[in-house]
Amino acid sequence: MSSKLKQIIVSIALLSTIIPASAWAIDTKNIDQTLNQSIKPFTSFYSKIVFWPIDVMGQHLPIIVLWLAAGGIFTTLYFKFINVRGFKTSLKIIRGDYSRKEDAGEITHFQALSAALSGTVGLGNIGGVAVAISLGGPGATFWLIVVGFLGMSLKFAECTLGVKYRKIHEDGSVSGGAMYYLKQGFSDLGMPRLGIGLAIAFAIFAVFASFGGGNIFQIGLTTDFITQLPGANGAMDNYRWVIGLTVAIIVGAVIIGGIKSIATVTSKLVPAMCIFYVVSALSILVVFYAQIPDAFMAIIDGAFTPQAGYGGVIGVMIQGMRRATFSNEAGIGSAPIAHSAVKTNEPATEGLVSLMEPFIDTIVVCTMTALVIVITQVYTPGEGGTTFQGVMLTSQAFAKVYSWFPYLLAIAVLLFAFSTMITWSYYGLKAWTFLFGESMVMDLTYKLLFCSVTVVGSTMGLAEIVDFSDAANFSMAIPNLIGVFALAPVIKQSLASFMDKIESGEIKSNRALKVPRAAE
Repeated sequence: MSSKLKQIIVSIALLSTIIPASAWAIDTKNIDQTLNQSIKPFTSFYSKIVFWPIDVMGQHLPIIVLWLAAGGIFTTLYFKFINVRGFKTSLKIIRGDYSRKEDAGEITHFQALSAALSGTVGLGNIGGVAVAISLGGPGATFWLIVVGFLGMSLKFAECTLGVKYRKIHEDGSVSGGAMYYLKQGFSDLGMPRLGIGLAIAFAIFAVFASFGGGNIFQIGLTTDFITQLPGANGAMDNYRWVIGLTVAIIVGAVIIGGIKSIATVTSKLVPAMCIFYVVSALSILVVFYAQIPDAFMAIIDGAFTPQAGYGGVIGVMIQGMRRATFSNEAGIGSAPIAHSAVKTNEPATEGLVSLMEPFIDTIVVCTMTALVIVITQVYTPGEGGTTFQGVMLTSQAFAKVYSWFPYLLAIAVLLFAFSTMITWSYYGLKAWTFLFGESMVMDLTYKLLFCSVTVVGSTMGLAEIVDFSDAANFSMAIPNLIGVFALAPVIKQSLASFMDKIESGEIKSNRALKVPRAAE
């Protein structure tokens, strides 16, 4: 059977499942309460374990955040500030200077970066930053940037491992991610059982996270925002499932084609989204240009000498660290799944490309949001609320200049959510097939579940499931960082090998090859 025919069959199967699911999802008034009551004890216990806090100067700091911060500091120091010295080389790789057509893999460096970015640039950039500033004041922005900077090194490390230990199938398709480098990497270290255990744990957490934070959270938040736009007056409340069904069909059409299809969409969508959002933010800053110096001073002063209402320096630091981690996912282990599909024979090349993720996601996009919110002063100190309320807060900030902007932001929210969903569907699929085997049946089963969850999720407000998915997301960091710490020498060797080949001339830039030797 041809691959095209298989895709048609999958499409029909998806649609035949989504439509009945949507009909069932129309009446979900009692489903929320029933599910919450049945799963609340477990999800509450699990979330408390994952986000177990320690008291730091009167503030509760989740240990998992410290674990991720330790990973960022370790990789930055161990790889001698690769987030700085590798920046220029990263840009060269992204533009294709060292790419070869014959390299193994499925997608280009730029497509891999776009696919991974689509999983991180999203609602956390729009709403999460607003929550951080409301709870931690302007100074939270400073710590958000610091964590983004450290996260660049962490992304470099985990994505290098993703390519190093990926699995290339006979048809040229690729499977990779933390589950593969945990399994094979620890086997090489003489600890195969530990590696298998860590890999299975990571894959289970990844599947849960893909359904929750990568799906229900995205479609639920988007539907809430659209139905509460100015002038909506609750008219869409009874038709939330229509939004879910529409998004599910579009998501299904994209994910059928696998990583190549996802990369094709995200390589166009993500740059457009980022440019639109950053340009919009810059236009606000132009209007309030006289207040920009004061905004930066408030950010710097607030990071070290915050007002008492924000909970002191540690409280401000915690808010910045938490929101940055939620936003760029450095250390979570999700991004290596997308980066593993890149066309390259040098693992370190994709590690260098991936360090641009936290830079774009956190240092650029999140900082733009923060500046707009600080300058327009729409936040109420000490009242952070939820990410949804944060999105509304950001909408209010932009509306101070453009009254019509909330409608454009609704489109941006929808696109951000959509791009996150298609990328997380790929993450979940690779974790699913790692657990249950690579086959068309397993592939189809997961995609059916994912699209059906999108429809049902649009009608629900399942806070407990979202809490559980967030916990699953952060749980991925536990086995992943164990792997990064243990396999750090392997990463360093891959980096040294690649840089030595460039220096010796074994690997030449494509641009250099096009220049006549006489002109060199």
